[in-house]
Amino acid sequence: MLTLTASPVLVRTKSTAHVKLFTVQGSNFPSFLPKEVENIKDPFARRLATRIERLPVGFADRSIMSSCVKPLIQSERSPVVLLHGFDSSCLEWRYTFPLLEEAGLETWAVDILGWGFSDLERLPSCDVASKRDHLYRLWKSYIRRPIILIGPSLGAAVAIDFAVNHPEAVEKLVLIDASVYNEDTGNLAKLPRAVAYAGVYLLRSTPLRLYGNLLAFNGLPLNTNIDWMNVRVLPRNGTYQTIVVSQYICICMYVLQSQSFASHWI
Repeated sequence: MLTLTASPVLVRTKSTAHVKLFTVQGSNFPSFLPKEVENIKDPFARRLATRIERLPVGFADRSIMSSCVKPLIQSERSPVVLLHGFDSSCLEWRYTFPLLEEAGLETWAVDILGWGFSDLERLPSCDVASKRDHLYRLWKSYIRRPIILIGPSLGAAVAIDFAVNHPEAVEKLVLIDASVYNEDTGNLAKLPRAVAYAGVYLLRSTPLRLYGNLLAFNGLPLNTNIDWMNVRVLPRNGTYQTIVVSQYICICMYVLQSQSFASHWI
């Protein structure tokens, strides 16, 4: 089992970036994170949480303070941009992110519009086009180079849509347990509002998430299972978006159509 006890800091040269290791002391979490972050035990989650920032991403009539983890390393190679899965945040990459930086890669972990720790008080529509536009505006404002875009699960659907509509921004596309957007929800769009919300709250329920982790990992201790679940649902303890029912229905459809259900709930 691989164990990391350090996070990287940038030591930049002209042609490449080298990594020096240091240990994060204390719990200097950003003030906008929910207070429940203090209860998280996973050291990787705690370490990455200290690096979450909010960057202004401008729309036509407003600017959204969008949460992400910025790279410490600046490299001449293409930046890596990590998206997360359904009902999650950039903390999903807590084990992978330090490894990518230690490999000398300029790495971003970005919260998809409508999830994560962005300031959602003045939220625009969170449909497919809005998620794409938000990611493009963040890319255009702060990255401005072709990226290696990585998306798991629902993040893969966002990544595919982004790459198709903005090919100039994507050098390579990496999909993990990929899902795609469905063009039409059909009769599901006629479901009563209460039924739509009940379906999504079931998907987000604690017992289902705990069971999913047990399916995905052999011999996972109960305390670790609970802690990982708490990392996953941490954004809900803050300012959490009420997504429109039509988007909830689309999410239900993509989960029901998935061939590897358990991996969505890690």
